[in-house]
Amino acid sequence: MDQMHTMEELVAELNKYNYHYYTLDAPLVSDKEYDVLYDKLLALETQSGIALPDSPTQRVGGELLKGFTPHRHLAPLWSLDKAQNIEQLRSWNTRVLKLVNDYNTKNPERPLPAPCYAVELKFDGLTLNLTYEGGKLVQAATRGNGVVGEGILAQVKTIKSVPLTIPFKDGLIEVQGEGIMNLSVLADYNTRAAEPLKNARNGAAGALRNLNPKLTAERRLNAYFYNVGYAEGTQFADHQEMMNFLRTNQFKVNPYLTYFENFDDVTEQLAEIEEKRASLDYLIDGAVIKVTDFRIREVLGYTDKFPRWAVAYKFEAEETTTILESVSWNVGRTGKVTPLARVEAVELAGVTVQNCTLNNVGDIERKNLKFALGTRVFIRRSNDVIPEILGKVTEESDGGEIIYPVDCPACGFPLEMRGAHLFCNNKLNCKPQIISRITHYASRDAMDIETFSDKTAGQLYEELNVREPADLYELKLEQLVKLERFGEKKADNLLKALEESKGRDLASFLYALGIPNTGKATTRMLADHFRSLDAVMNATVEELTGLPDVGGIVAESIVSYFADPFIVTGINRLLELGVQPKEPEAPRQVSTDSFFSGKTVVLTGTLHKLTRDEAAERLEALGAKVSGSVSKKTDLVIAGEKAGSKLAKAQQLGITVIDDEDELLRLLES
Repeated sequence: MDQMHTMEELVAELNKYNYHYYTLDAPLVSDKEYDVLYDKLLALETQSGIALPDSPTQRVGGELLKGFTPHRHLAPLWSLDKAQNIEQLRSWNTRVLKLVNDYNTKNPERPLPAPCYAVELKFDGLTLNLTYEGGKLVQAATRGNGVVGEGILAQVKTIKSVPLTIPFKDGLIEVQGEGIMNLSVLADYNTRAAEPLKNARNGAAGALRNLNPKLTAERRLNAYFYNVGYAEGTQFADHQEMMNFLRTNQFKVNPYLTYFENFDDVTEQLAEIEEKRASLDYLIDGAVIKVTDFRIREVLGYTDKFPRWAVAYKFEAEETTTILESVSWNVGRTGKVTPLARVEAVELAGVTVQNCTLNNVGDIERKNLKFALGTRVFIRRSNDVIPEILGKVTEESDGGEIIYPVDCPACGFPLEMRGAHLFCNNKLNCKPQIISRITHYASRDAMDIETFSDKTAGQLYEELNVREPADLYELKLEQLVKLERFGEKKADNLLKALEESKGRDLASFLYALGIPNTGKATTRMLADHFRSLDAVMNATVEELTGLPDVGGIVAESIVSYFADPFIVTGINRLLELGVQPKEPEAPRQVSTDSFFSGKTVVLTGTLHKLTRDEAAERLEALGAKVSGSVSKKTDLVIAGEKAGSKLAKAQQLGITVIDDEDELLRLLES
């Protein structure tokens, strides 16, 4: 027992020193003093055969892992809308102000305050989502598609600026941040590495998505944190309160975090950050501007992809020049044939570039690249992973000619020029189109068929004659086990994944079909509006153009798609084989005559008989407006166990408080 007590004291002391060294950048002891304590702890752990979960010895990386496990985030991790210049940034702010003013016009009795803004750095690393339960780090995951990521707990534990335990123990929380590799660490690593790393971003991403946590530990990664995505047992009134929560709980918050009431000050701060960019010890590719007040955030809400209350300001793209060596032509899912340029390898924004985008024939002509092979060209790496060719360095047509294909490079079918694009119309027999359609159908945001890849699609095409998504559901175990690299377990897993995919929701199914000119936002909107596959398939152009964000081109694309007999036959085959797209539920009816109707309600503390989300949903169904902060306009506070500052403020303001969960349930059910 004495030995265990000594180990606990050593772990607490070493973790305190780690926090001051790696998070606060303010060491309390020398490296030599730290090492003496660390070695003492290690000896005790070896002697006893016990290591405490938050021991610093657990950060060195364990055994090789067998694979990544999917992790479903407790709350979505949103992407950010982007502003490429100050005008676009001002347009974003104009939209914010308009939405706030519109709300205040409709709700004069409880107006929103004028927006204030937080400005943060936009790190160029890998997004991390950490889950803490009872104060302990229980999971860490990549962003993935924003809903499901990959579990990388063992890898993240090696990052010494990530706390393994935190003071907050009142509930389950998710904290988001960015895993990065400092540039000084990269330079030092490369002096010793057998294979030097090209850049810090890939160094961080490669380490975190590596099945060997010991390699992750060798990279000596860092992390900064900027958001609490999900929280039980606590709420925040604004961004400042949330950042203070992170700091108090020993998360590393970047010092370049500033707050402004005046939007002109925001633009000045962006210029200052861009000036300092080159002197930072880590990569950034811009800044993030957020509205600070959480009540305003709630009113502004979200689009299908982005929060309306935040925007990423992208710094000017970095440019360089290199030699255009060759152009190849690739066939995509829709039959579009696009050029891909191969350039002489060059470093750009921390990445070695060899491939560049050339959008279409019109792009080649417009940029004077028709006779540019072998000549020097400008390239730019902006938001895209693949850089773009901007044009020739010289105006002369002094290079080799880029030859436009007449026939499909994959199947030999004559190509058709539509606008500035070349198309192969051989949908039924063009291998790249078929493989891409099947891969898209199986992708995570579509039917989410686990273990499936484009390599799998290619193998099934070649060896089992799979030509359309419906063919997947006719595959048999005895067919699959005969394929190369397909053991019985892999074959069985694929068949199970196919079976599970049959019940995906209607929006995912519509996206999986690959309707031209429609993305996830459009298919989600179609599903929510029409609420049945038949209704979507029979929609007219007039009906579609009456929907938000659906113009004539998109409407024509949807109608033309479902008018194609080949498409309809394929969909009917899918339905006959058991695919049953789950239709969305009818819009919830909101009560107008309940106890809660018209009241502004704040939930605080921990509830035990239902979750806070469930309580909020039931309150809203009864006509309540659920808010995140207590003010004079609050009508009612529901206080669970360990309610804190919100309860105190409610009592101070004389607001009615319900602190009995049974009473709450009675009111919800009456």
